[in-house]
Amino acid sequence: MGGTGRTEGGRGRLGRVLSGLAVAVGCVLFLGGFVWGALVYEPYTVPTDSMTPTVHAGDRVLAERISGDDVRRGDVVIFRDKTWSDMPMVKRVVGVGGDTIVCCDKNGRLTLNGKTLTESYLPSDGSPASSNSFSVTVPEGQLFLLGDERSGSLDSRVHLQEAGKGAVPRSAVTARVDAVAWPADGMVERPADFAGLPGGVSSPGPLKLMLTAVVGGIVLILGGAAYGPVARLLSGGRRKEAVGV
Repeated sequence: MGGTGRTEGGRGRLGRVLSGLAVAVGCVLFLGGFVWGALVYEPYTVPTDSMTPTVHAGDRVLAERISGDDVRRGDVVIFRDKTWSDMPMVKRVVGVGGDTIVCCDKNGRLTLNGKTLTESYLPSDGSPASSNSFSVTVPEGQLFLLGDERSGSLDSRVHLQEAGKGAVPRSAVTARVDAVAWPADGMVERPADFAGLPGGVSSPGPLKLMLTAVVGGIVLILGGAAYGPVARLLSGGRRKEAVGV
């Protein structure tokens, strides 16, 4: 009986140590994930439907803070340019410096450096990629930006006659949209249309890793906190069995 008691006592102490460690690690993961997210991401509420169906008016998105030098074709970016608006805007990068963009080919699609873009992110209603024809070569260090809802988007096409040919400088970009947080529609995927072009597409941001850290932290905290009550319940059951025997 004495040996059994000492064994159970040792297991109990080990269990308490491990449960405390689980709670401590869980707190680090949980708080670290939130702090990391606050430093890397900024929330943004989409004001118009110019980016449907990718994001809709009123959607709350999470945008990774980046330098304009990190922008790639296909990225959905948040930018601020005084010739467009005094407010931050969200559009998709269709061309970068040196690209020639033409609309439209015989199938109503954009061509980028002579290659037809399927633009799978556009509404699937058979509409052409743009209601107005244009041909533009993007100045170096600039970005050509279009909305996904082309019939209602006020984008680079509206500013074609200006000195920058409708483009905005890379330095105007403050963040890249990674996910729709509310409603929880998930990640904003990088389009495959641009993957084979020089520079490729941007890599996904660290959002999934951050969420894994937060969720893992919650699991460890709850698991560690539950150890004590569960252990006491099981210990009480064993004592009752021992007395009964």
